[in-house]
Amino acid sequence: MWSKLGIALALVSAQTAFAAGISGDVLRAAYERIDPAVCLVEFSLEITNAATGQQSKQNRNALGLVVTEDGLVMTHGHMAVENSTPFNIKVTLGKGDDEQRYDAELLPKPDDVNIAFLQIKDDKPLKLPYVRFSSGDSLQLGDSVGMFGLGPDTLDHATMIQERLIGAVLDKPRRTYALDDAVRFAFVGGPVVDSRGRAVGVVGFDLSTAEGGEVYTRSGNPLVYQASLFQKYIDKPPVEKEDDGAGDAWLGVFTQPLTPDFARYWNLDRDGGLIVSTVVPGSPAEAAGLQSGDIIITFDGTPIRAKLDRDVMGFTKLVRDTGAGKPVEVRVLRDGQPITVTVDLGLRPPSEQDAAEYEDTQLGITIRELTTDLRIRLNLSEDVQGVIVRRIESGSVAQVGKMIPGAIIMALNDTPIASIEDYKNAVAKLTEQRPSEITVFARVGPATGFFRLQPRWPAP
Repeated sequence: MWSKLGIALALVSAQTAFAAGISGDVLRAAYERIDPAVCLVEFSLEITNAATGQQSKQNRNALGLVVTEDGLVMTHGHMAVENSTPFNIKVTLGKGDDEQRYDAELLPKPDDVNIAFLQIKDDKPLKLPYVRFSSGDSLQLGDSVGMFGLGPDTLDHATMIQERLIGAVLDKPRRTYALDDAVRFAFVGGPVVDSRGRAVGVVGFDLSTAEGGEVYTRSGNPLVYQASLFQKYIDKPPVEKEDDGAGDAWLGVFTQPLTPDFARYWNLDRDGGLIVSTVVPGSPAEAAGLQSGDIIITFDGTPIRAKLDRDVMGFTKLVRDTGAGKPVEVRVLRDGQPITVTVDLGLRPPSEQDAAEYEDTQLGITIRELTTDLRIRLNLSEDVQGVIVRRIESGSVAQVGKMIPGAIIMALNDTPIASIEDYKNAVAKLTEQRPSEITVFARVGPATGFFRLQPRWPAP
């Protein structure tokens, strides 16, 4: 995969660039140790436009890093974001005659750090070169670090090194090391070494809320994710969650920060807070009497001083970690006057990201349950019952019938659909009856109507 020219160029440029930072001898030793574990990840991506339901496919590649000898690969978390599905994942490792290409599968993405993991699949046991990490929590402001990344196609994706400085050390909402300059995306997910040549972390970007970011959001600036943030996932690779968030506490509000502009507009002498923009129907917040327009200033005794969007994510984590079933006091400003309400926190319902799916191979569609957050985003009242079309297989019965992703299936023939189980039962019944046409009553945006499908039943 990598040419000798590419490696030579990388080492020469590294020796020159790091003359004033990390010594060339340290870098050469780190390169020899780490390079065999750096790999190229190639994959296809099916992307669904959340607004229109239209789907597109792209081919992409990324840097991967083998972190266990049996083929656990770490890569950047942008590979696994909402409304995109990676498939046909290939991992290329080694050089020249020793180059090997493996199939791999994407594991569930961690919730607290923007990193994804792949597991190489092979018929025989693997014993691959891999990177071991040391603690990166001792990095200091101004320290030089070396970043490993992939060169462009013209250099055969050779492993390359660049120098950066730790430009800022941020302690809240978690310890974060910010790099002092931009990096090429081919370095994202690559290992970072300190002045002693130890692998102490990887380059990363936090996701914005629009990209699916949750608790920690410092999007737009390259960071060093120190090993303490992800070593637990190397020791115990992530698996599918069985409880879909069971145990996480839920308040049931959508909020936005009380910016200085809002505070001045309402003549509030407040150093931040959270404005309640929406109270979810049937939620603990509604039961406690919280209202849209309330400004949350304390939660369970903790002052809330949110001024930025990322502070909202911190509040979400605070609520989740409090514990379901616990009564908590929430102090709010309502019409400028402080009041206190007691909320019995409930269990967080499944989110759109957690929602159960079902693939109907007969009609060629994948459906997903309607979750609370999806209903709010689509402005669906509780009387709209059904399942939402997530994907449509190319050339399928559903595609021929002009169905589109984002359509909400409310009935199949005369059978109402309110859940995935209803859909499964309806399809099983239709398979027995084998009608020449299936009428699908669905909602697309604000309109409702019918799709007429002509199934291709298998021979009896």
